[in-house]
Amino acid sequence: MGPCGRVLWTLLSGPKGRRGDTQARAFSLWSTLHRLLNPTELVSHWTGVFEKRGIPEARESSEYIVAHVLGAKTFQSLQPVLWTQPLTPQQLQSVQELCSYRLQRMPVQYILGEWDFQGLSLKMTPPVFIPRPETEELVEWVLEEKAQGLHAMGAHGGPRILEVGCGSGAISLSLLTHLPESQVIAVDKEEAAISLTCENAQRLQLQDRIWIVHFDVTSERSWTHLLPGGPVDLVVSNPPYIFHQDMGQLAPEIRSYEDPVALDGGEEGMDIITKILTLAPQLLKNSGSIFLEVDPRHPELVSSWLQSRPDLYLSLVAVRKDFCGKPRFLHVQKSGP
Repeated sequence: MGPCGRVLWTLLSGPKGRRGDTQARAFSLWSTLHRLLNPTELVSHWTGVFEKRGIPEARESSEYIVAHVLGAKTFQSLQPVLWTQPLTPQQLQSVQELCSYRLQRMPVQYILGEWDFQGLSLKMTPPVFIPRPETEELVEWVLEEKAQGLHAMGAHGGPRILEVGCGSGAISLSLLTHLPESQVIAVDKEEAAISLTCENAQRLQLQDRIWIVHFDVTSERSWTHLLPGGPVDLVVSNPPYIFHQDMGQLAPEIRSYEDPVALDGGEEGMDIITKILTLAPQLLKNSGSIFLEVDPRHPELVSSWLQSRPDLYLSLVAVRKDFCGKPRFLHVQKSGP
């Protein structure tokens, strides 16, 4: 904690009988001390506060918050002239308010209310699942395969894509952006996710090429009404895949703010994965593909499961590692009727 933080903490820790007075004086002193701070000094101060409180990614959190208040995406993208220019009292108060949420372990993405994914600026609101960097790699893999002429995917125009569990719409909207002739059906069981995907589609002016449907993949309802144009070329999903026993080990940012339904995949993390695979023959065209993000333990489990279900006519044709070298993505192909 920097010198300003130490003075403030001393005042706030004063005698109980004078707590109201000390808080008022602390706020006044806080404002006076911080009025002269520029962005660089402010980032250093809050980095120290976060580190002392055990907040992960302390510097990154501070930089994102300060940059956001100053109207930039990242601290590095700020105009150099602003790095040494003192913030206004209003800006300082905004930084303080946002940092107080971070001290409560709220994820930065929710604090800022938006996040970039594949170059798209998406609105983010709790408890809708926050897309991770790994999921950007999933999208990149799909785009690479399309560029290389993935089987019959979109052979007659752009591909028709079904996303299971759309969350914020990150995957669907990225694919629509990079595949101009594509169309997407995006489904999710949570109303909050449906609402957020709709809003993000509107923000990006992609609403005319995406059909967003409230639907629970685990229900017994028919999928027929979701596929008015018949089977799709591609199914893509970042399903809940965390093993149930691992849920308690998640960081407070995840446990306290993100929807556990979007994370908990059941005993072996396979509940939704196997549901998608079971439905795949009805959803996919011949030679259609499924791309999944999974736990590193899943490639072997999925391979064994598919071998036990030859009636599905599905084959695990490729496993891809993420940027950490862990087997994270699966390509499953429909190989029969």
